[in-house]
Amino acid sequence: MGHSLITLHDKSFRPYLSATEISAAIDRLAERLNADYAGRRPLFVVVLTGGFMFATDLLKRFAGECEIVFIRVASYEGTGSTGQVQEIMGLREDVHGRDIILVEDIVDTGTTLNHLLPTLQANQPASIEIAAMFFKPASLRYPLALNYIALEIPNDFVVGYGLDYDGLGRNLPDVYVAA
Repeated sequence: MGHSLITLHDKSFRPYLSATEISAAIDRLAERLNADYAGRRPLFVVVLTGGFMFATDLLKRFAGECEIVFIRVASYEGTGSTGQVQEIMGLREDVHGRDIILVEDIVDTGTTLNHLLPTLQANQPASIEIAAMFFKPASLRYPLALNYIALEIPNDFVVGYGLDYDGLGRNLPDVYVAA
């Protein structure tokens, strides 16, 4: 990870987490998922677009059988959560009786999950867990059971590793924080 600032659109960002630190956190999380889901076949529901990098790295480390599906929702605009969730591409698979693991890039306000969970619960899955790369506890507005968090971070705006600022920065292997 470089030590210099990067600029995306009109904002500068400084290095925050290296790809090595991110990888180590995913290793720890995958160990827990492997232990907890041994002998089960969970359905990983990946929330796009931001969750794609985390999901790829996490699922390569999942040792058991699993299925993977993708949904796409949006609740961000610029540097802040809009508080409005617009479902763009919904879940088509039958989740009744299934162990569901929602894979999120970041749990910030919890708005996205607060919208998704009742929809999933209405279809009577066996269980629903949330696996998130990043969690901002200071931003959370809804009570959520967050049992699989790779890293807790402060309430700062971050980009990289799937997280973007108006479409830019998702491809960065490291995470940067607004300077």
